[in-house]
Parts: sequence; C-alpha cells; structure tokens
Amino acid sequence: MKLTAPVPGGPCWIELSTSDVPAAASFYAELFGWRCETDPREEAGGYTMAHLGDARVAALSPVYQPGQPPAWTVSFATGDADASAGKVTAAGGSLLVGPMDIFDQGRFVVAADPSGAVFSLWQGRAFAGADLFNAPGTLGWAELVTRESGPALAFYPAVLGWTVSASETYPQWGIDGADFGGVLTMDEKFPPGMRPHWLPYFVVTDVDAAAASAQRAGGELLMAPTSIPQGPRIAVIRDPQGAVFGIHRTDG
Repeated sequence: MKLTAPVPGGPCWIELSTSDVPAAASFYAELFGWRCETDPREEAGGYTMAHLGDARVAALSPVYQPGQPPAWTVSFATGDADASAGKVTAAGGSLLVGPMDIFDQGRFVVAADPSGAVFSLWQGRAFAGADLFNAPGTLGWAELVTRESGPALAFYPAVLGWTVSASETYPQWGIDGADFGGVLTMDEKFPPGMRPHWLPYFVVTDVDAAAASAQRAGGELLMAPTSIPQGPRIAVIRDPQGAVFGIHRTDG
C-alpha cells in the first residue's frame, strides 16, 4: 500500500465485529503484538482499541445483533459523510447504518456496494484514523473479493474518486495513482455461497511463521502461504470466532 496516512478516499481504519471481544483481543495480541484497551463508558458498547506501542491501528467491537457473522470492515475517509452517503445510493449501493455521529470522534456510514460487499465511510473529527500503516501488525492492503468486477470498477470511483489500474486479471485501487488495494474476481475455486466482501491484509515480517502462529492460537488457514508471481507472499486466515483476513509480506 503506497499510502502511509489517512487521506480523502483512502482506507483510514479497520474494525473487527466479533462474537467474543476478549478472545479475539487475545488472538490478535499473540499474532500481531497488539495491546487492546476497552472504552469503559457504557455508551461505547465495549469498543476496544488496538495499539502497537502508542499507535492506534485497529478496533474490536461486539457484533451489532445476534447471529451477525464476525467480520472485518474497512473504513474509507471522507470529508463529508452525508454527501458520500448520497453518492453511495446514487451509484446503486445501499446504506446499512447512518450517517451518524460517534461522540466527538467523527461521523460514519456503513454501506454496501451493488454486489453487497460491506464497507464504512468515516468523516474524521477528533479521530482521523489509524496512526500507522504498512508496518508489521498494521493494515497493508485492502482487497475487494467479488463475483463481477465491472460494477465495482464503476461504483467506487463514483463514490470515492478512486483511480483504477489497467489490468484484466487484478485491477488495483488508488488515490491519484497511489495504490492501496485491488479487486479479486471469484472463480470456480471459491465456494458458491461466498458473498462479496472486503478482505484486509495485515503486514507481517514472515508469512509462514505468522500463519503457523495463527494456527497455534486457534485460527484456521484458508490459504496456505503462497508467493504471488511478481507480487507478495500471502496467506488467508479465519480467526477463532470466524472473521477472515489476510497477511502479507513484500520485499519493497
């Protein structure tokens, strides 16, 4: 990911909704070295901030409703959450939550693209987003996994102004050409019932060692460590509560 800080339109935050926040905090602490602190205010609903040193890098929160599957959600920065919400619906997406204020921290929207892939929009106020990207234990890539890339390649540039690299096999998202993610089109290798979704990738220093550590901590390896031709070494993991994420290491 060529972005090193939150910028308009770019990824700015990553949040896990999970059925067991303490267990998830323990898993990710072991895997990434996160230090997790839960907001003690009742109205915060158990919202837990994950740190690397003093840097805020992610959050964990209880699922919003019973039966909701645990999942990671990527947030993208916007200067006006309400205006961006209007662009979502105009481009064929839907609004799931908000726009609404979160204390004095900012204003957010949870939305879905035309295929149903869920993401968030964040208008930062007191809190702009993650303090650190592209370092071990932090967000390093955001991948849209979808059945058809065409609608997505029209939707996200219309809503967030993204640039798209010219590639038939793996188009990449960017802000003014600074790439931060890509589009993976599901083929027959993917389960028929798998829904389109955003898959965050966290940076690690050693993919094989991190994958083994995740398994020892109760995670499930969905994709064994693999070196992508002219790309990074990656693996995909399901955490003990069921949320899926990727890990990667690049030599650049």
